[in-house]
Amino acid sequence: MSSSPPTKRHKETKSAVSSLQNDAKIILLDIEGTTTPITFVADVLFPYIRENVAEYLDAHWDEEQCQQDIEALRLQAESDKEADGVVSIPDASDKESDEETIKEAVAKNVLWLMDADRKVTALKQLQGHMWQDAYGSKIKGELFKDVVPCIKRWKEEEKDVYIYSSGSVQAQKLLFGNSVEGDILPLLSGHYDTKIGAKVEKESYTRIADDLKVEPGEILFLTDVTREARPAKEAGLKSAILVRPGNKALTDEEKKEFDLLESFKELWPDWEDKDDD
Repeated sequence: MSSSPPTKRHKETKSAVSSLQNDAKIILLDIEGTTTPITFVADVLFPYIRENVAEYLDAHWDEEQCQQDIEALRLQAESDKEADGVVSIPDASDKESDEETIKEAVAKNVLWLMDADRKVTALKQLQGHMWQDAYGSKIKGELFKDVVPCIKRWKEEEKDVYIYSSGSVQAQKLLFGNSVEGDILPLLSGHYDTKIGAKVEKESYTRIADDLKVEPGEILFLTDVTREARPAKEAGLKSAILVRPGNKALTDEEKKEFDLLESFKELWPDWEDKDDD
């Protein structure tokens, strides 16, 4: 595909963001809409869970891992008992609830959590285990074309690259370990999920900085969501918003508030513009 001349906005963006990573020791990356098209998550990963949860429960019911996942979902349902439409999950010790009844309740609870867009650990844990069965054979993790070249350049510049996603660490490793570019886990220094805290909370980013033993200003957080970038900035991190194909449109106020990137490559002023991202 032939290269196209940079637009005025593109030039201005490169100039504005090229200094963002100057003092950064850590690059912290979101996944959905940042490293990976939103369509992959929305059109591949989540539908797989919906279409296969009942079959998965049948196949793995007697395994300890599956039972641990179910117990975590049951406890989550108890804490959600006042929520509208929540599906409770019977305890296995309840003699009135047979195996099929519990399976049906678990499947309905999973769908309820997904419909409500709940990013709770119990759901992410089960999803991660289901995707583990599918990755490599049925599913390969999609990445934008600029992701791997830029991670390699960060590594060359001795910057550590970490992932922070609402998806479980296990799910993250499955995606990057079975990607369309092969196994790129060796390029990553580590992973964070909601166990460190919600991505919309300032304290989560403070905890990450503390865990990495760096100053918050030495971390550059890249995401497509302003409600994640905002608390990160409040915690002292540098942050920029990815404007990728399929991402939610930003308001004029958001465009003014945050530095914008169409590609990770824009962080390097010497990187030639190529229409390959």
